Amino acid sequence: MFRIKGAKWGESAMALIDTQGRTINYLRLSVTDRCNMRCFYCMPKEGIVKKGHEAVLSYEELLLIAETSVELGIEKIRITGGEPLVRSGIVGFLERAAAIPGLKHLALTTNGLLLEKMAGDLYRAGVQRLNVSLDSLDPQTFNTITRGGDLQRVLAGLDAAERAGFPPPKINVVIMRGVNDAEILTFAEMSRIRGNSIRFIEYMPAIKEEGWQRYCISGEEILQRIAECHPLEMIDKGSFAGPSRDYRIPGARGSIGVITAVSGHFCSDCNRIRVTSTGQAKGCLFSDERTDLLPFLRPPDPQALTEALKGIVAGKPKQHGISREGYCHANFTMSQVGG
Repeated sequence: MFRIKGAKWGESAMALIDTQGRTINYLRLSVTDRCNMRCFYCMPKEGIVKKGHEAVLSYEELLLIAETSVELGIEKIRITGGEPLVRSGIVGFLERAAAIPGLKHLALTTNGLLLEKMAGDLYRAGVQRLNVSLDSLDPQTFNTITRGGDLQRVLAGLDAAERAGFPPPKINVVIMRGVNDAEILTFAEMSRIRGNSIRFIEYMPAIKEEGWQRYCISGEEILQRIAECHPLEMIDKGSFAGPSRDYRIPGARGSIGVITAVSGHFCSDCNRIRVTSTGQAKGCLFSDERTDLLPFLRPPDPQALTEALKGIVAGKPKQHGISREGYCHANFTMSQVGG
């Protein structure tokens, strides 16, 4: 059984501890499965079948999940998608989420296409940190990966975010051999020149694809390539940090991290649960186990929702099943789960 632990003075009122002794303090909450890009590792070229309006959680329902999670001990919420900024009314929702008593950190992950216009509103709403998915700094490579995305709009969004008051956004880079791995050092330089925190993510298969391993570059190889040109010093992560191992080029404002989902499981340190935009709650991105929260939201039943979220923590698996040899989870698209 998992347990809820009381806190010491100055800490959160509660702490969620799962069966492996991991403190679960981080919720990834997806607000939409729609996106204005078509990244080839995330969704099919033709996009996904759009959910009907009634299938997607309302902002009131999303807010109830967020509030209930914080009451249980969640301290950080990351808003994800799809692309969260394409959903109408997102700024007002973020403002309400930021005001949840006990929530310590509200972050948002975006592809950056709409960031230039919306950065100021997001900052004023109370979002504290932005992560931007950016897999190439070469316009042609970026266009190929995203199937038509405009790199200059994303770069303009990064600048707008800093003008609005955000710290330099974190950059999430899915590194793929033969696609964008020639840019590893270019991204590393961003941490030194612009002050961004760069997180290199190993390619993770969401759908069954013959020979997917050809894209995989291990976190160790990424670090070795950088270390050939720059010394790296390991740095401590904050209490709300994700699964990356973080380093810094001496003197750089930003950091460099590697997320080794394939070559080196970080499951023993996993501190998160996630809820999709259709109300499916999961303890692990790559687990086929999920709990439908809709029965506890329509009509709203806060007590039953509380028990359901406790159950997600109680059922959180010890680790996922991805390795270079293969994986066992059912096919899904990242945009539908809120990767």
